Amino acid sequence: MESQSYKLNLLFLDRIGIVADISRRLADRSMNILSMEVERRQQLADVYLAVAPVLQEMTAGEILETLSGLDGLQSIRFIKTMPNENRQNTFHTVLDNVSDGIVSIDAKGKITTINQLARTILNCHHRDLIGRRIDQLAAMDAHLLSCLEGKSYSRIRRSVSTNNGQFEFFTSARPIADSTGRIIGAVEIMKDMKEIKALVEEVSQPENVSFDAFVGNTPSVIQAISFARKIAPTPSIVSIRGQSGTGKELFARAIHAESGRTGAFIPVNCAAIPDALLESELFGYESGAFTGAQKSGRAGLFEQAGGGTLFLDEIADLPPGPQAKILRAIQEKRVRRIGGRSEIEVDARIITATNRNLERLVESGDFRQDLYYRINVLPIHLPPLNARTEDIRALADHFLFQINCRLGSDLQHLSSGALEKLVHHSWPGNVRELKNVIERAAILCDTKKIGVESILFSFDLAAPAPSGNRTAKPANDGGPLTLQLDALERRIVVNALKTARSIRQAAGRLGVSHTTLRNKIKKHRLPPLASLSRVK
Repeated sequence: MESQSYKLNLLFLDRIGIVADISRRLADRSMNILSMEVERRQQLADVYLAVAPVLQEMTAGEILETLSGLDGLQSIRFIKTMPNENRQNTFHTVLDNVSDGIVSIDAKGKITTINQLARTILNCHHRDLIGRRIDQLAAMDAHLLSCLEGKSYSRIRRSVSTNNGQFEFFTSARPIADSTGRIIGAVEIMKDMKEIKALVEEVSQPENVSFDAFVGNTPSVIQAISFARKIAPTPSIVSIRGQSGTGKELFARAIHAESGRTGAFIPVNCAAIPDALLESELFGYESGAFTGAQKSGRAGLFEQAGGGTLFLDEIADLPPGPQAKILRAIQEKRVRRIGGRSEIEVDARIITATNRNLERLVESGDFRQDLYYRINVLPIHLPPLNARTEDIRALADHFLFQINCRLGSDLQHLSSGALEKLVHHSWPGNVRELKNVIERAAILCDTKKIGVESILFSFDLAAPAPSGNRTAKPANDGGPLTLQLDALERRIVVNALKTARSIRQAAGRLGVSHTTLRNKIKKHRLPPLASLSRVK
């Protein structure tokens, strides 16, 4: 029968010989030291002991009596866990909560560590794996053993079948060496393919937008947001109306985000799809439906938006044929693929948007009256920017902060003159135009305070700029505009390079390829990156 063990914490005034004195005292009473840890802090020494009597059982009081009286002992108490146990528990908790499967082996190929995800992939319990050789597991291969010879591998795609199902993952491994460089083991990291695909989808899709992200305090904006929040959880069709650039798609995304629907948000620009492809994109097709069709067929956007939201942007530009089929799909909640014999049920919330006057299009016969009444259930009107000028300052500050953060530059602010110029502009491009103007100003301005001269509208870029006392050439002869655009491009490139650590980083911020930016550097005869601080 195994004797009971005790764990204690002893606090000493630090001195030489503490460990030796403890060992002698315990040996005299036939007690075995299972583990000992010493931590020094200032003039004190914390000693942690795990002990067990060897010859006979001892009470807690007898244990305390055995250790009391040691020179320099300040306090003694029983504890539940040793510091190393706490560290191990923390380590395994962290390990089990990472999103990758992790397995490590020692120099003999025996498993020393395995986390929860790796156990799930391999369909084995922790106690079944520790101490076993890695090549004895049916779900594993001997690749990891090659790391004990100094080899490593990266991003190898593997698939294993277990009682938990089929798992596909990328695996990478490398050797573990001690301070002398001697290989003492190896570690393998497994990335679940489903997690990778989910991450790719998340970063490749526009960020989910909520109504909290909208900037604006005008009554019309507040009213539109309040109405949209109220109708978001319902399945009813929403029709968003507003000029180009007012943020109709962002509004649709916010409605989807607050709808509680777990499916995807699928946007489609009805005006951008050729008429010949429109029906196959919206409703899908079966195998062999037409020349060039995929052999397996393809689900249409109505199906892909199942459980989510289908956003039909520029719906007023639909030709008559698809209008009739969309009307039926909305009413019946069913679609028939091209070449298909049966109908497929769909559960997609419909949001439409247009910048055109649907009522006039109905009167002229260019838009079906029955479709108009079907989609005009919950209309939302977004005001143009020139009708909400009191929001321009807040919007400009919001965009300026975003752009400064994206470019990695110092935070800037607008001068009173710059703000006045923004407020008095007519804004035919609405919020989209404002964002472009602010981004242009942030790049062109070299100081933290953006002056009126940095606020340039489209007509400012097209106008000739006089140089010295010379008379400027007419704007339509092509010369001054070309020179101005070249100068503007040069200044944008220089500013991007000044705030970047490398040409590749600058290219990423400007949204162009590394090669394109190098060509522009060559075109404008710019010096090396290190010398750009002297360039204006």
